[in-house]
Amino acid sequence: MIQFIQKSPEEVETSIINGVKTIIEELKKSYEPKKPEEYLTRDEVVTLLKINLSTLWSWTKKGKLTSYGIKGEGNRIYYKRSEIESALVKLKHKR
Repeated sequence: MIQFIQKSPEEVETSIINGVKTIIEELKKSYEPKKPEEYLTRDEVVTLLKINLSTLWSWTKKGKLTSYGIKGEGNRIYYKRSEIESALVKLKHKR
């Protein structure tokens, strides 16, 4: 607790500013800006995963990957990069 008895207005102001600066510096250490979602086309996904379009279609149909489109734009299909990356799982190999 800070005591402001017998302090000048300037000293109070300085104490407040220093306290706010300290809090801001602590927040900066743990702050991570949110990255915008990246959408990939079908061709970008098949290149990324080194698969063919029929495999991508099959995985989408089975629900392994979710496709997205823009309403009224027909054949434009996109996939969220974050969802593709989270669909990848670590494999346990027996030796």
